Amino acid sequence: MLKNWISIFIFQIKNNKLFTALNVLGLSIGIAGLIFAILYWNDEHSYDQWNPNKDTVFLVANQMDPTTYWASSSAPIGSAIKNSSSEVESYCYVSGNYDNEIIHYNGKKIQSEKVLVAQKNFFDYFPYQFIEGNAAIGLSDGNSISLSEDLARQLFGNENAFGKKIVLQNQVLVVRGVYKLDKKSIFNPSCVVNFMDLRVKNNIQLWGNFQYILLLKLKNPSYAASVTKSLAKVYYDNMTVPRAKFQSMTPEELIKKFGEVKPTLEPLSSIRLHTKTGGLIESNGNYQLLLIFAGLSILILILSIVNYVNSATANAVKRAKEIGVRKIIGASKANIIQQFIFETILIILFSILISLVIVELSLPYYNVFLEKTLVLQSGQFYLQLIIVFIVIIIAAGIFPAFYVSNFEVLKVLRGNFARSKNGVWLRNGMLIFQFAVAAFFIIGSYIVNQQIDYMNSKDLGFNGNQILNISYRNVYGEKISFKDQYDKYDNIKNQLLRIKGVKEVAGGGFVMGNGAKSVISYHHKDINIDGNNVPVDFGLLEMMKIKLVKGRYFSPKYTQDTINSMLINETALKLLNEKDPIGKKINWDGKEAIIVGVVKDFNIGNPGEAIPPMSIFHFKSVPWFNSLLNNIYVTADTQTMQQTIADIESLWVKKIDSEYPFLYDFVDKEYKRSYSSYVKQKNLFSLLNVIVIIIALIGLFALASYSIERRMKEIAIRKTLGAETNVLLKELCKQYILFSIIGFVIALFPAYYLLNKWLENFAYRVSISISPFLIGFSALLLLTLAVVLSRAYQATKVDVLKYLKYE
Repeated sequence: MLKNWISIFIFQIKNNKLFTALNVLGLSIGIAGLIFAILYWNDEHSYDQWNPNKDTVFLVANQMDPTTYWASSSAPIGSAIKNSSSEVESYCYVSGNYDNEIIHYNGKKIQSEKVLVAQKNFFDYFPYQFIEGNAAIGLSDGNSISLSEDLARQLFGNENAFGKKIVLQNQVLVVRGVYKLDKKSIFNPSCVVNFMDLRVKNNIQLWGNFQYILLLKLKNPSYAASVTKSLAKVYYDNMTVPRAKFQSMTPEELIKKFGEVKPTLEPLSSIRLHTKTGGLIESNGNYQLLLIFAGLSILILILSIVNYVNSATANAVKRAKEIGVRKIIGASKANIIQQFIFETILIILFSILISLVIVELSLPYYNVFLEKTLVLQSGQFYLQLIIVFIVIIIAAGIFPAFYVSNFEVLKVLRGNFARSKNGVWLRNGMLIFQFAVAAFFIIGSYIVNQQIDYMNSKDLGFNGNQILNISYRNVYGEKISFKDQYDKYDNIKNQLLRIKGVKEVAGGGFVMGNGAKSVISYHHKDINIDGNNVPVDFGLLEMMKIKLVKGRYFSPKYTQDTINSMLINETALKLLNEKDPIGKKINWDGKEAIIVGVVKDFNIGNPGEAIPPMSIFHFKSVPWFNSLLNNIYVTADTQTMQQTIADIESLWVKKIDSEYPFLYDFVDKEYKRSYSSYVKQKNLFSLLNVIVIIIALIGLFALASYSIERRMKEIAIRKTLGAETNVLLKELCKQYILFSIIGFVIALFPAYYLLNKWLENFAYRVSISISPFLIGFSALLLLTLAVVLSRAYQATKVDVLKYLKYE
């Protein structure tokens, strides 16, 4: 029996080569898209799932702003919450950024971009497997360091690393452990050093200093709500009450006027994709992109299955006599169903093989697109692929098999079956569904492109064209003062100004597109504002062409500008509700600051975000701002730009920082990368749009061909009776035009609703006009006519004798 089924299957393929190829191609593309989505989904959901502490370790996230601003850093409340809540097993402070450092060993220098500063119990929270030493002693004191296996091999080759001494930040450290960095986590450091205990000790009373990430390990995950209440009480007792006393008001009055810090706990298992904060050291996962990709991939697979079912049921008409004869000679309904399901299984198996080839060939490009290193080898993936295989068999094989098995023998053998309407309504319904999906993608792709183009063309409030941003490694250490940091920068600035072609040099404590590095509240009358701190040197605002609205820029002519002068932006001015803010005094972090100017709003974050209120200071006016000085901005003569850059690099390597590579970028290009995730969504939508259109056209071509083939005798008779070609074309096309219109109407609401929800991610967005829908409808209609007319025109040129010679 199986041999007979295979023979029939091969025979059908030979007689329907084109349509079999189209079916396989459509399914292969749909399955390949779903495989890509599965790989992406698995990777994003694998972060920290290996960690046995994933449900008991929590990040303390703090809502600093009554509306949206959440900080991943905390005040030094670890010991206070441990003492006040018996439900907290332990706490661990971790730095908010990796350090980029050089590690020295016996004259060898290795650069490590992922040096993590943490407390000694870090490996209790992230139990990476140790191959030398162990987690208990890995960070036992401030002179201990643990290395990843790769970094240890770079430093020591095949020698044992344990006990060896290395130099980091001019401090001799002893290697207490080597661990395998083979798991995905929100912390993937190349090495971990215990400098955090001392830092926390020095800042234990600075309750306004939200500087370090705080992790809590609870005795039971169900205690999270109770611990959150305890955290809120700790903040209330140690921040709100003393501050209210200082302001000569009750705590309730202070909360009503200025708000309060509202903590919450986020479990380790969900931080990667669901944190409310800006994220931790490793970049956040893009949950929205993940959902969009998964949803659209499933939709494309459904479209491919609909295509297959449409073709299979339409092709069944040509096999009606085969089924009728088989029933006459004794084939049961079950036999017919089994045979057609068997043929579907073979088609789907072949489609999966082709889809795996497509994925394997495309995976390098896909990894570049997502900035990942995905691979196909995974037990979880193959199990998911088997499930997909079964689901497709059920969705694509069951209905055609039952449809074929229900053919009426007498009607088939009399030759009346070809005129039967059985299944036509369903095929037409599925064709309308295909049109609806295609319309949705065309409309969506146009709106997404509109939004990204708007972001590209939007006035950013600054001009970074031809401005160099040089990454500057500041100096740190217990013996390094803020004055030392500024003096070193000032010396570098003077050296750069002596290079031929350099016009302006100014330091900045921020990177355009990355947002501010710190936020501090300031008060004026009864108004409290969470200002994004923007430390600058003289001339930086003018260099960036950030326009002045009121007052003046900072100037070395005014001594007060390095003491207590402050500029704000338009957003902060609106919140202050002052018509004339110049000269007004505010309370900024306990000190008096005087507003000397207001600048036009500019995007310090990406253009999809609302512009926050900004507090702009000179570095010297707030000494600790000098520790944020990690970028030096330079303008140079465009005619000699390349030579100037070469001269700067030569100076940098020889006299400024010989250990690190010279790194620079142009501000405008650097800024564009800040919203690359949205550009990826645009590119993804455009790619899927092309795929959907291809699949829809394949289905339309197959169904139109079958439909027209069934009407060939009618076309031949009408031609014999004198019907003109244009009349025949109109007659053959009108139903497909009607279907495309119905499909377009069905797609209108989902397209408008879902795209509007997507646009809500942007503070500055395009409005959805009628244009995308008109363009979508026109494109859908043109594509439909192009396919159907080409097939119909061929039909009108047939030899009528071929179809009428036996009549």
